[in-house]
Amino acid sequence: MDFITGQELLERCKKEQFPISYIMKCREAEHGILSNKEIDEKLQTALSIMKAAANEPLINPKRSIGGLIGGEAKRIEQHLVSENNIAGTLLSKAIAYSMAVLETNSSMGLIVAAPTAGSSGVIPGVLLAIQEAKNVSDQMLCSGLLNASAVGYLIMRNATVSGAEAGCQAEVGASSAMAASAAVEILGGTPEMCLHAASFALSNLLGLVCDPIAGLVEAPCQSRNTIGAANAITCAEIALSGVTHIIPFDEMVDAMYRVGKGIPFELRETAMGGCAATPTGCSTCVSHGSL
Repeated sequence: MDFITGQELLERCKKEQFPISYIMKCREAEHGILSNKEIDEKLQTALSIMKAAANEPLINPKRSIGGLIGGEAKRIEQHLVSENNIAGTLLSKAIAYSMAVLETNSSMGLIVAAPTAGSSGVIPGVLLAIQEAKNVSDQMLCSGLLNASAVGYLIMRNATVSGAEAGCQAEVGASSAMAASAAVEILGGTPEMCLHAASFALSNLLGLVCDPIAGLVEAPCQSRNTIGAANAITCAEIALSGVTHIIPFDEMVDAMYRVGKGIPFELRETAMGGCAATPTGCSTCVSHGSL
């Protein structure tokens, strides 16, 4: 059941007539690392952590260690019932949850780095919003996590998910691709649709730089997680409608990696460019003793 490219994954799915989540689960069990029962238990644990990380800041907002964020998620949730809400329930929930997870992370709370701490809000933001909007079971969400892990595995094996290596396109971009693919499977799409959604997601965020203000994983990281979540929902919708991406997933992963290698080092998690290098960003950096 092993695979090292998206094409190989699709071939496995076609041969076995199973979704991506099942093939990924078989791969993990086949390698003898974990039994099926242990895999299920770990998925449930990860989902529980995601739920707690996404909900706690909505109940008890906390200021981040760096002081740059805190309380934004609750404000988004409160705005959901406002007459001038323009995003709608599912997207607004995804925004609130994704922001909340970053608040949890930056206040020393427990999160699932999926695939990184800086992009940890995207997948729970999307999946938990879908669960509420579509009445999806926890079991289906766990299948979504398996699907997302397959996409993340392929990106890590053939490129990177490190912002320091390839910019935020490799963090939020990868998490957005993972979430988009998971959403498609959860909502009944085919494996081919899943990878088209992932390819759309990567291409939409191609070139996104990593420029944490004061070197902290707080801003603009938090709002970029919302973009990753919104992008994932958009790309899932596109793929589920039957629209295909002109660039295959494997080629899109390679393109992302090559673009990342071309991004100047100032824009790869050094806090020396972009938002971090603005006058306000620099003054914030100095006030936090980062220089």
